[in-house]
Amino acid sequence: MRIITISREFGSGGRELGKRLAEELGIAYYDKEIISAIAEKSDLDEAYVEKAVESGVLSRYPLTFSSTFAHVPIMLNYDTKLIQSQRKVILELASRGDCVIVGRNADTILADMKPLRIFVYADMEARVARCVKKAKKDEEKITPAEIEKMIKQIDKTRRRNFDFASDYEWGDKRGYDLCVNTTHAEIKKLVPNIASYAKAWFEGKDE
Repeated sequence: MRIITISREFGSGGRELGKRLAEELGIAYYDKEIISAIAEKSDLDEAYVEKAVESGVLSRYPLTFSSTFAHVPIMLNYDTKLIQSQRKVILELASRGDCVIVGRNADTILADMKPLRIFVYADMEARVARCVKKAKKDEEKITPAEIEKMIKQIDKTRRRNFDFASDYEWGDKRGYDLCVNTTHAEIKKLVPNIASYAKAWFEGKDE
């Protein structure tokens, strides 16, 4: 089974890379679908779930817990539902077959399935420029300074979420199989080579 997980710095284009990679390989792609599935399974509002997941509510407790939370001294009901649901959803999606999963600590949750773990990053200037371009496209009024502040805050949350559940720090190359710097490259031009790498990586894994 070919499972690829994408961890990324905000604004690095990791979501685009993941989607294009899935298309190039002809396999499933999961991103926003995870939030919808978590909301359905936990019987919570989708907007609440998205905010909770992205803001780091789940980072307060280990994602490696499966059926028991006896070691957690105090736990809110909603947090428990979210942790259980996120883990269950990601495992269920991965069990369906070959896929690319973006974010949500999937690389940690799916560790036993030995996924190809990709980390996408870029220089701050390039990340701000990419976000400015997207903001203009979406007709949003936000300054580069505001965007940089937002990038740092989101990265801080992602780092906290990841570091809580992993043996390695977020962005540490030892925790990934491939690190991709998108600073000076057009993502769609990188994807064919990354797809070739992925194919070779899985072939080597199966030998």
